[in-house]
Amino acid sequence: MAPSSIVITSIFAPTEAVTKFAALSDYQLVVAGDKKSPVDWNEPNVTYLSVADQEAAGFRLSEKLPFNHYGRKMIGYLHAIKGGAQVIVDTDDDNIPYEGWEFPATEGTFATSPAGKGFVNIYKNFTSHHIWPRGYPLDLILNQDHNLKEEELTQEAARIGIWQGLADSDPDVDAIYRLVDNTEIFFNKRAPIVLAEGTLCPFNSQNTAIRSELFPLLYLPAYVTFRFTDILRGLVAQPIMWAHGYRLGFTEATVIQVRNPHDYVKDFESEIPCYLHPNRVIAAVQRAINPANTVGENLRLAYAELAKENIVTAQEIELLDLWLADVVALTK
Repeated sequence: MAPSSIVITSIFAPTEAVTKFAALSDYQLVVAGDKKSPVDWNEPNVTYLSVADQEAAGFRLSEKLPFNHYGRKMIGYLHAIKGGAQVIVDTDDDNIPYEGWEFPATEGTFATSPAGKGFVNIYKNFTSHHIWPRGYPLDLILNQDHNLKEEELTQEAARIGIWQGLADSDPDVDAIYRLVDNTEIFFNKRAPIVLAEGTLCPFNSQNTAIRSELFPLLYLPAYVTFRFTDILRGLVAQPIMWAHGYRLGFTEATVIQVRNPHDYVKDFESEIPCYLHPNRVIAAVQRAINPANTVGENLRLAYAELAKENIVTAQEIELLDLWLADVVALTK
């Protein structure tokens, strides 16, 4: 089996999720600590990167990467890349894997959406409940035309660049859903769905597998709000994936989220860019990229365009350049 790594960042002692992921023999679990992490953090079968370990690793990213930030995960990604990982699975310390947790193959024939539909609410293909993913445009929430109908799906061959697995119990939704409904959700079991070019849906960093050709796209913006970080990453990634012949796929829930405590109003405030910018992000990325470039070059062009749009800052570009330098150095 190709080497696969699971990467988590945590400020807590090992959780049930960490213990269960650590027990999976086909994966190497890498946990990146932060300044708030317990000094005696320890769990068998885990590569734990303390702050000191991260600083000593020699990655350029460390020159600018903030502490006490979700982006510390990126040091974990670089460690996994250095170790030869062919697939990196992104998850969190509150997503407990079910028995048999795994992702589908990255090449195969899958139920596939029509092309060119714009944003679709993939959750509606896995539950009848009125729910939508964090980052989904608010003006589409009541628009049934942006739900994928089962009869629209066709079996097509695809190269999957990223698989997003769903999460049961407390799935990845926005603060608006949590403030006005917050029904616990257990998604239906079903075959995966792949999105064709021009059809997109926000995806997160909670139960997500990415293949090595797209590792530059793991970059987590560190100078946007916390709740926008992984959503922006996922929006930027999708047009770049299309340009290079890869697809995004969604699978049934393979983890149950026992969510760490959150203040929903603070989450709402942090999510405001998610509500305001999705369409602008996609348009900017599509303007900037070219299939003749590498994935990393297209990522850099995309962020330069986002900076022109004032969606990211010059600081973000400086950090991105360090990330890309590290990835290039590790994948020569």
